[in-house]
Amino acid sequence: MLKNWVVVPTCLPLVRRCCHACASEHFRASGKFRVNANHKLIDAWLLALCTACGETAKLTVLERMNVRSVRPELLDRLHDNDPGLTAELLQDPVVQRRNRIALDWAGAWRLDTGGSDHLDREVIDVSVRFAARIPVRPVRLIAEGCRLSRAEVERLITEGKLVSAVRLSGKLSGDFTFTLKR
Repeated sequence: MLKNWVVVPTCLPLVRRCCHACASEHFRASGKFRVNANHKLIDAWLLALCTACGETAKLTVLERMNVRSVRPELLDRLHDNDPGLTAELLQDPVVQRRNRIALDWAGAWRLDTGGSDHLDREVIDVSVRFAARIPVRPVRLIAEGCRLSRAEVERLITEGKLVSAVRLSGKLSGDFTFTLKR
């Protein structure tokens, strides 16, 4: 029987970027946007606060765009400080590259396994789905979901009792499946 696990974000991740005031490397997204229009051109920024000193950083969302080329629903979401838009924009690779930021997901996600009724089975087939692009080590997910140590999971991989179509070393942020034979 196939079990479904889901990696779910619990809060917004921290933004990794160097603060110009105190040299701290973490910012917290405030969830607020600043929108500035100059004639027919519009700029929009997501505001982030330094976790150490509180200094505000502006993460560019729109830069010198013609107002007519911006979807009206996006403008409404910017003006309403939509928290869902904040989460979407933080995960957008274009926004990350433009602002030279990375996300720190430590403590900002959880694994929903749907209960522990699968732990006593001889063979477990599991499909892991990511609700957001959260980079996590599959070994950590499997250890947490099956209540094993990471060393035990590594041993099962080397013995061939834990198999997957994807490489289980390194980090993944996309859906995958695995089979565990005890």
